[in-house]
Amino acid sequence: MKSFLPKDPGDNRQWHLIDAAGKPVGRVAVKIANILRGKDKPTYSAQVDTGGFVVVINAEKIKFTGRKESQKTYKTYSRFPGGLNHIPVATMRTRHPDRIILHAVKGMLPKNTITRSMFSRLKVYAGEAHPHAAQSPVTVAVA
Repeated sequence: MKSFLPKDPGDNRQWHLIDAAGKPVGRVAVKIANILRGKDKPTYSAQVDTGGFVVVINAEKIKFTGRKESQKTYKTYSRFPGGLNHIPVATMRTRHPDRIILHAVKGMLPKNTITRSMFSRLKVYAGEAHPHAAQSPVTVAVA
């Protein structure tokens, strides 16, 4: 029996739409990471990038479980002495709600050379509107 190695789909990748309103951050991020890697397909192979595009809407309405809404912080470092900043979730939600999802998904993707191309196929928007209606994305349900 011959081994099967999937080919890179190129421009024929499928588009997926995820509504993040009222969903926990971790569950949404796992679903996104699996679609970006191609693990939702029977032809998944770790060394070939077979994943699709993901459009996330309503990033500002995403939910945190437990006391993370008041306790969780994001760290940034300016590479200068004393340049470590702690940004609370509430501040991040008002300034850059898309970065909450981007940060969670980036941590769930593998740390290798394919990751940059996977991550570039993720499009996150704070509200309902998105410019990808022409690609006719398939709606994906998140539990």
